Amino acid sequence: MQTQRLLVILGLLWGVAQAETWQVKVTDNDGDPIAQAAVYVSSQTSPPKPVKPKEIVIDQIDKEFVNHLTVVRTGTPVSFPNHDKIRHHVYSFSAAKVFELPLYQGSPAKPVVFDKAGVVNLGCNIHDWMSAYVLVVDSPFFALTDSHGIAQLELPDGPGYVLSAWHPQLKSLTPDTLTIAANTPHNAGLVLTMNLKKNVRAIRLPTELGLNIGYR
Repeated sequence: MQTQRLLVILGLLWGVAQAETWQVKVTDNDGDPIAQAAVYVSSQTSPPKPVKPKEIVIDQIDKEFVNHLTVVRTGTPVSFPNHDKIRHHVYSFSAAKVFELPLYQGSPAKPVVFDKAGVVNLGCNIHDWMSAYVLVVDSPFFALTDSHGIAQLELPDGPGYVLSAWHPQLKSLTPDTLTIAANTPHNAGLVLTMNLKKNVRAIRLPTELGLNIGYR
């Protein structure tokens, strides 16, 4: 997934009578919760049944992408409606998906299908500060952590899973692993620590500098 690394939670989840909701807490090195981290099943012994993913939406509102991080299953079509009164030019040069939506308002004629697993960096060719990420995974089981750093995944009965976690600011070069032994109760406290790099983004114009600069 480009230069960004994954943190991996290795889970051997068998002996479960039925689907259970598993909670994973993601924190930084100081123990503070990390919100908006993606946790997902990256491998399982019994592959999930193929289904046709439903179309999802990543909005553009007030010259920002909403949301900053979106997780989708491989093959998911994504629409990029522009709700601003100016035009945007959405693009990505990421290995997992290269595409371009030239200057437009409203909604593009067709959604973009994300057909390869990986991290996709989104940008706007007009507004440099606009950035977002699409994490494409080969699984229907994924969740984002809430403000308390908690991700909840309801996993079906099965002999084994590998859970992975990712965040746009992930700094660690070596994955941390956590083994969930057989017969581990689904409500066991699972904590994963991430080492994050500083969040640096382009200055937003004109609002952050008070400049009267027009946009197309």
